Amino acid sequence: MAEQGKDRGSRIRGTGSRRKRPTGRRRALTVAAWSAAGLVAVGGSGLGYAYVKFNGNIESVDINAQLGDDRPLDVDNGSMDILVLGSDSRSGANARYGRDDGAARSDTAMILHVYEGHRKAGVVSIPRDTIVERPACADRTGAPVPGQRKAMFNTAYEAGGPACAVKTVEQMSGIRMDHYIEVDFTGFKKLIDELGGVGITTTRAIDDKSSHLVLPAGRHTLSGEQALGLVRTRKGVGDGSDLGRIQLQQAFMKAFIEQARSVGVFTSPKKLWNLADTATKAITPDSELDSVKELADFAGGLKGLGADDVHMITLPVRYDPADPNRVVPLQAQSELVWTALKQDRPIPAAAARGAAKGQADRVVQ
Repeated sequence: MAEQGKDRGSRIRGTGSRRKRPTGRRRALTVAAWSAAGLVAVGGSGLGYAYVKFNGNIESVDINAQLGDDRPLDVDNGSMDILVLGSDSRSGANARYGRDDGAARSDTAMILHVYEGHRKAGVVSIPRDTIVERPACADRTGAPVPGQRKAMFNTAYEAGGPACAVKTVEQMSGIRMDHYIEVDFTGFKKLIDELGGVGITTTRAIDDKSSHLVLPAGRHTLSGEQALGLVRTRKGVGDGSDLGRIQLQQAFMKAFIEQARSVGVFTSPKKLWNLADTATKAITPDSELDSVKELADFAGGLKGLGADDVHMITLPVRYDPADPNRVVPLQAQSELVWTALKQDRPIPAAAARGAAKGQADRVVQ
C-alpha cells in the first residue's frame, strides 16, 4: 500500500522526538540495538574526537531512497519497528564458515517492535526457509530483480540486498519498517567478546558438527566464537529444524540483553569506548542511524529494556507438504501477529495455536 495521508517525517523515533526527513545512506542490525546503548554516554560527553572516530566506522544504506513511496503507511502512534538481519556472507573474514558463492542471505531475521513508551518490546523471528511471495525489487546496482511467487524468505536479501529484504517484510506484514540493522558473523563475534562473553546454561549437551559447537550440559560463558556457533546450531539439537535454531537464538538474545545491561558500560569509560568502537564497526544501519548522535538517540529509547520486557515469538508457520524442509505462514495466525503490532498491542497467545515448533525450547536458559 502506498504511503498517504501524512508527512513521513512525523514518525516518532527512539527517544520520542520527531524524526527528521531521510538523509544520507541507510542500513541496520539486531544485537547492536542494546550494545549501542553505550553510545548514549558518548553522545552526551561532547567528545569531538569520539564523534569523528565512531562516525568514520559506520557504513549505511539508504532504504528510503531505494523503496520510494510504495510502502505501508507510516503510522505515528509512538511505536517503532526495526528489521534486524544477520548476514551469512562467507566472504572476507567470514570465509571459514563455508564456501563463498558470491552471495549472502539473511541467516537470521527478526522484527523488533518497540511499544509506545519504550518500556516493552516484541520480537517476531521469521524462519529463513519460509515460503513467501517476494516482490519485484532492484538490486544493489539498481538493476531490476523480478518478483517470485514462491520464494524462500532469505532469498530476498540475496537477490536485492537490504532494500529488497525490507520490501518483502513490509509486503508480508503491512507494517512499515522504521529502521534496518544488519550484522555479519565477524561483527557478531567481536561484540560478544567485547562484552566479556555471555553467560548461559544448557540443560542438555550440544554437539553440532556443522556449527562446530560442543557444549556439555551446565553453565557456560560463551566466547564470540561459541556464541556464533550457538545461534547457527541446528542439527545438533532437537529435531534439527530451523525452528529449533530460532528457539536457541531467542534464548541467547535474552541472555545477551541481560549481559549488555550488566557489564557496566555506563560506569567504565574504557568499556564504553571499546564497546562503542566495536558496535559501530559491527553493524550496518539505515541512513537515519548513520551517525553517533542518531545511534545514541535511538539506543537511548531502548536501554531500559530488560530480557523480561521483551516477548519473543516465531512467525506462525506449518511445514510445507510439498517440501518438509520449508515452512509456510499460517495466514489467520500470522494476521493476528501483524494486526497486534499495527495496533501497538501485545501479540495474543492464539497466534501460536497450531503452529509448528522446534524441539530446542529450554535447551538454553
